[in-house]
Amino acid sequence: MLSTDFVPGAPNWLDLGAPDTDAAVSFYSATFGWQFQSAGPQGGGYGFFVQDDKTVAGLGPLTEAGASPAWTLYFHTPDADATAKAVEQAGGTVRVAPDDVFSFGRMGQFTDPAGADFAVWQPGDTKGVDLVSKPNSLTWAELYTTDAAGAKDFYRAVFSWQTADMDMGPDMTYTVLTPAGGTEENSHGGLMQLPQENLDRGSRPEWHPYFEVADPDATLARATEAGGTVIIPAADAEGIGRLAMLLDPSGAPFAIIKSATPESS
Repeated sequence: MLSTDFVPGAPNWLDLGAPDTDAAVSFYSATFGWQFQSAGPQGGGYGFFVQDDKTVAGLGPLTEAGASPAWTLYFHTPDADATAKAVEQAGGTVRVAPDDVFSFGRMGQFTDPAGADFAVWQPGDTKGVDLVSKPNSLTWAELYTTDAAGAKDFYRAVFSWQTADMDMGPDMTYTVLTPAGGTEENSHGGLMQLPQENLDRGSRPEWHPYFEVADPDATLARATEAGGTVIIPAADAEGIGRLAMLLDPSGAPFAIIKSATPESS
């Protein structure tokens, strides 16, 4: 699971692009108990979800034409410009070229060859979020893709991730992702092939976050009362935990989990 050590390749930031940031604050405050702090007049409407005075995520208005509401996962890089070159060489697209965010860090946003968006954060004054793998904070990053084999090759080329395949039953493989040089304890995410039935329902390649929660059923109840939609009801996964997936009121997907063995940050 994640820690705030933020080794290269590990998720170190995430933010939500929302069509109505006030509505997003209302929903996630009701669901997770988060508070919101504006980045100020220079932030362009951007701000931070916080819990116990610790930043757990960012929030901002949609800025790209035609963009859909979504959570964006950022992965640690020591050199955002070098990562941008690696993305292009591996067949991905640079959506937003690396640029400095004041003195906080340097960021770039990309799209992998199958169409899933992601980003990188090169730390400056801000190393990343302040809290992970604790209740109501990021604990896992998961990619649904139309080309699992290609995704493994792409992200290995860009981040040098280690991959380990797990057999999940007939015609289903889950690939666990670990930063270069890490062990199973350092795994930060996974990827899997989108089933055809999901594609038939209009699913597209995407990264989405898992948030650790103390009680998935109670969290789902709060989320649905606040206007969220359950995609996958809460269910137990042996050795993993109890998890569920849902959409916020604007349609941004995310998941929740009570891990079987949550790690300390």
